Amino acid sequence: QGLPSGSFSDRELETYPLSTAEVLAIVEEAVQRFHRPEEGITLMVAPTGIQLCSDKLFEGCAELSQKYGLPRHAHLLETRAQQRLAQEKYGCSAVEHLERLGYLDRRTSLAHCVWLTDADIEILARTGSTVVHNPLSNLRLGSGIAPILKYRQAGVNVAFGCDGSASNDSQDLLEAIKIGTILHNITDPDYRHWISPRESIEMASRGGAIGLGLGEELGSLEVGKQADLVLYDLTQLSLLPRTDPIGLLVLGRPTQVVHSVWVRGKRVVANGEVTTVDVAKLRQELFAHSTWDPFRRSQQAAQLEARYRQVMGLPE
Repeated sequence: QGLPSGSFSDRELETYPLSTAEVLAIVEEAVQRFHRPEEGITLMVAPTGIQLCSDKLFEGCAELSQKYGLPRHAHLLETRAQQRLAQEKYGCSAVEHLERLGYLDRRTSLAHCVWLTDADIEILARTGSTVVHNPLSNLRLGSGIAPILKYRQAGVNVAFGCDGSASNDSQDLLEAIKIGTILHNITDPDYRHWISPRESIEMASRGGAIGLGLGEELGSLEVGKQADLVLYDLTQLSLLPRTDPIGLLVLGRPTQVVHSVWVRGKRVVANGEVTTVDVAKLRQELFAHSTWDPFRRSQQAAQLEARYRQVMGLPE
């Protein structure tokens, strides 16, 4: 739904489940049709995670990534249950298994990474893989606190993320950056290891670009890089008197402070208003299609809950 006319056949879109080969063929066709990095459109291969995707899908996505120079992504070890299931399924850690499949390299970004061992961290550092820190969704779902200070000390590149709206009720990156900056102060008594606001901004900007394999093109203000820029208005009364602007932006958590945004030199936000989308119309459409049934109970969710409680050793 929403795809250009004639992009894929009705059979491909309506017949599920598809085989791994069919899924990879659809992904490759999408890449051939829509991957235009010179125009700012970069596609990524992203099998959800080892708990939902086959080894063949991971291997196929890695091959497509190699063939077309695509970044690759996956969710990894968000929960302790996923850690235990990986050990049960592969006889080794999930990180070791992904390395054996050839999925880990400098193009690879991995969301969450809460339940990793020291050996896993060494593998991520050696392969140049990126950890995408999603502190709010991990707290929201009770998944745990990712050992971000360990990752940084081991030389692992770290970026910030919000996760999806189903796991994080806000898609506010500044909110995620603030929580992700101060959350780890309780995990290490040595304040010299804590993340400063300037370090967190670098993680969010340059770290994110590196995780996409675009560190030479994006992520910092340098001659020759793409003109991607966000201008913040820090004149709110709650932020005065003016001190360190980066500290105010990250730790002060001002609201509605994005003044202007440029992407590849094109201004897409001006005076706090998006210029490329009719926001009022979008808001109406979202409201019209929003439903909530507090008594809805999914049979599949009940089955998954029973399996989760079994794996975690929780009472029925």
